[in-house]
Amino acid sequence: MGEFGEKTTTCGTICLKYLLFTFNCCFWLAGLAVMAVGIWTLALKSDYISLLASGTYLATAYILVVAGVVVMVTGVLGCCATFKERRDLLRLVSRYFILLLIIFLLEIIAGVLAYVYYQQLNAELKENLKDTMTKRYHQLGHEGVTSAVDKLQQEFHCCGSNNSQDWRDSEWIRSGEAGGRVVPDSCCKTVVAGCGQRDHASNIYKVEGGCITKLETFIQEHLRIIGAVGLGIACVQVFGMIFTCCLYKSLKLEHY
Repeated sequence: MGEFGEKTTTCGTICLKYLLFTFNCCFWLAGLAVMAVGIWTLALKSDYISLLASGTYLATAYILVVAGVVVMVTGVLGCCATFKERRDLLRLVSRYFILLLIIFLLEIIAGVLAYVYYQQLNAELKENLKDTMTKRYHQLGHEGVTSAVDKLQQEFHCCGSNNSQDWRDSEWIRSGEAGGRVVPDSCCKTVVAGCGQRDHASNIYKVEGGCITKLETFIQEHLRIIGAVGLGIACVQVFGMIFTCCLYKSLKLEHY
C-alpha cells in the first residue's frame, strides 16, 4: 500500500511539473504580449500625453512594460525550475510562487489604474485641455504641446478644445506673433502657411464637441486595451499559482 501511494504521488508530481512547464511557455508568450502593448502605447500612442494633466495614462503603460519583462523572465525561470532535482525544486517552487504573486499585483494595479483614469478622464480634459492649448501653444519650452495640438487637430479634423472660438483666448494669437491668424494653421482643411487667418467653415474644421471629445474617445479606447490586457493576464496567472501550490503540496508529501 505504501509503495502504491508513493508511486501515485510521484505520478501526480510529474503531471503537475509538465502542466507547470506548459503554463510557463504560455506565460512567457503572455509576458511578451503585455510588454508589447506597453511599448506600443509608449512608442506609438503617446503623442498626446503632453496634453494630459495626470501621469496615470503613462504610468499604466510603464507598469505593463515592467510586468511584461518580469513575466518573461519568470516564465523562463519556471521552465528551468521544472527540470531541477527534487531537493532544489521545493525551494524554487516557493520562490516562483512569490514572483507570480508580485506580477499578479502589478497587473491588477495597471488594470485598476486604467479603469479609474477611464472614469476621471472626461472631467480632467474639461478642466485642463483648453488652458493647455491656449496657454502653452507656441510658447517657449512647450514645443511638445505645440506638436501634439497640431497633430491632434489634423488627425481628428477638429479645431480648439470645445470649438474654434477657444483660440480667441490663446496667448499666441493675442501676442501678435501669430501673423494675423485667428486659429493655428493645423485647424485648416488644407494646411498652407497663413491659412489660419480665415476661420470660415469652408476653410477650417468646425466639429461639434471640438477636439476634447475626439481625444477622450482616443484615450479611452487605449485605456480599455491596457485594462483588459492587465486584468486578463492576471486572471491567467491565477491558474499558474494554483498549479504551483499543488506542486508544492505534492513535493512536501513525498519522502526525500
